[in-house]
Amino acid sequence: MRQKWMAVIAAFALLISFVLPMNASAATTEQKNPINEKLGVPIVVYGSNLSADEKETVKTALRVDQETEVDEITISGQDLAKYIKDSNPSSRMFSSAKITRQDAGKGLTISIVTPDNITQVTSEMYANAMLTAGIEDAVVEIAAPKPVTGHSALVGIYKAYEAKTGETLDIERTDVANDELSVATSIAESAGVSDAQVAELLTEIKKAIAENKPATKEEVKQIVEEQLNKLQINLSEADRQLLVDLMDRISNLNIDFSKLSSQLSDLTAKFDEKFGALLEDEGFWQSVKNFFNNLINTISSWFK
Repeated sequence: MRQKWMAVIAAFALLISFVLPMNASAATTEQKNPINEKLGVPIVVYGSNLSADEKETVKTALRVDQETEVDEITISGQDLAKYIKDSNPSSRMFSSAKITRQDAGKGLTISIVTPDNITQVTSEMYANAMLTAGIEDAVVEIAAPKPVTGHSALVGIYKAYEAKTGETLDIERTDVANDELSVATSIAESAGVSDAQVAELLTEIKKAIAENKPATKEEVKQIVEEQLNKLQINLSEADRQLLVDLMDRISNLNIDFSKLSSQLSDLTAKFDEKFGALLEDEGFWQSVKNFFNNLINTISSWFK
């Protein structure tokens, strides 16, 4: 009997060795993030049509309580009309975001923290559009309290970026960026193309534009066709025309496409480096599950 109790104690000691680091980690995450005195505190942007309860839901999703201090602003349909031509100033705004500036060269890190509620726009699409608009070097977290397309979050990011940096974004670029977001979501929905493929397609076309510097719309069309063939993506004639029109507008903007492409590449590499191997290693997670199942079964058998 004494041996059984010693075994029980040893088993619980082993369990505690797993649990204590988790508790220590949880305690660490409960500490508030220090204020960055160089770049400033994060900005949290709320959609103007959130109810009081929905706003609290968004705050929780964006982990606002973990920040020592934040600046808070609200976006409305009037902001939509400011950054995007011919938009409806009466639009209802629900998507919200937290933006934390980073040092130059850090690139963009985009996280949709309520993925079930952002139904059309992916993190890669946001990244593409933000870089087109001229936004770089930031950690951006996006949330909504209920299912929405996610388009209004981009407007909130524009407003927050200007408020935080003191810079004025080029309205032509923000308008084109919104067009890019619309084309990306349209292609993903109508052409049966994955979100990742759409993001890759947009990036590769931009890279080709940067390298070849097309002077006419026909040359832009040729680049689009080449990249569609290269990636083996079949689009309808209407979607092809949407893409050509978009890229023709982008090619006429003053954008450093090489820098844009490298930031997108950095974004992908950053995720793969941090999570890729572990998430793909199903054997690792199965071994963890098997260990605890066996441990529980063993302990149970001692008392039968």
